[in-house]
Amino acid sequence: MPHLYATSDLHVTHNGNAPLIDEVRPDSPEDWLLVAGDVAEKIDAVTTTLATLKQRFAEVVWVPGNHELWTVPRDGDELRGEARYRHLVERCREIGVRTPEDDYLVWSHADRPLTIAPLFLLYDYSWRTPRAEDASLAEALDQAREAGVVCTDEFYLHPDPFPTRQDWCADRLKHSEQRLDAIPADHGTVLMSHWPLHRHPTAPLRWPEFALWCGTTRTEDWHLRYRAEVAVFGHLHIPRTTWADGVRFEEVSLGYPREWRKRARGPVPLRRIL
Repeated sequence: MPHLYATSDLHVTHNGNAPLIDEVRPDSPEDWLLVAGDVAEKIDAVTTTLATLKQRFAEVVWVPGNHELWTVPRDGDELRGEARYRHLVERCREIGVRTPEDDYLVWSHADRPLTIAPLFLLYDYSWRTPRAEDASLAEALDQAREAGVVCTDEFYLHPDPFPTRQDWCADRLKHSEQRLDAIPADHGTVLMSHWPLHRHPTAPLRWPEFALWCGTTRTEDWHLRYRAEVAVFGHLHIPRTTWADGVRFEEVSLGYPREWRKRARGPVPLRRIL
């Protein structure tokens, strides 16, 4: 029987991570792979890596992380915001990799049909610390800076043509809800996203203020509302299995070399989901 695998946060341009792509291999040519974002910042590095993985797996499904959406000087590509995302989608289609804009695949090797829903959602700064709960966004960001936490997105992740990242997030939520609502009622789902759909995986964050850049309260019931068999995500660089309301959540990130080198088990670039 085929298996469903997942990975995220491969960060292939970081010294020590690129060789680990050789370990992202299926047990059989019929296996599928979910890639939950942050392959790299450079568009060519993203598509080259995904093309390599598509040669190994029967299906590869990708969602963008924040790093793919960065517009950085060393990339040599000045595309920003929505235009950058759409360009990545087209590059993925050229190599046969599925994206959030394509028809959803259905995994038929479970007790019920499971629609695999790749979600590009972003965040809206609604995950706050108790101190920042009733504060303005400016005050919440100031508190994060005081704690020494500023996500690089503030410099490189541009929301064009939307006025703010919150507006872009709202648009993506609306688009995604419409597609999820259309999934047949007798289907379960595999919800895959870069940012976690539920806040509980952020509990171990060393700096709780970083949750500002990790998700949105708008998705906190999606694992129940859309009948999730499992929710797959990355971003946090805290790979583990957790549960909420009886639903399994899988954080599948590889992370940076400085992180996985400290772990007794070393790097884990691939996780079996089903």
